[in-house]
Amino acid sequence: MRDADRYVKIVEWSEEDQCYVGSAPGLIDGGCHGPDEQRVFAELCRIVEEAVALYRADHKALPPATAGQDLANRLQAVV
Repeated sequence: MRDADRYVKIVEWSEEDQCYVGSAPGLIDGGCHGPDEQRVFAELCRIVEEAVALYRADHKALPPATAGQDLANRLQAVV
């Protein structure tokens, strides 16, 4: 497993922005946005890879993983 796989990547529609917004909570502030959901996800994956590489280059410990915590099922329970 790659280090980037340890982080949840979320792409959701923003009514306010009228576009898809991608984020990786716990790893990066902000994220990316655009009109195409798949392109936003691909860009988000690239950003997460770059963030992990920057942590490594700066010899910093990565933030705690957010993947593998059954987030998808927990979010479904909220609805």
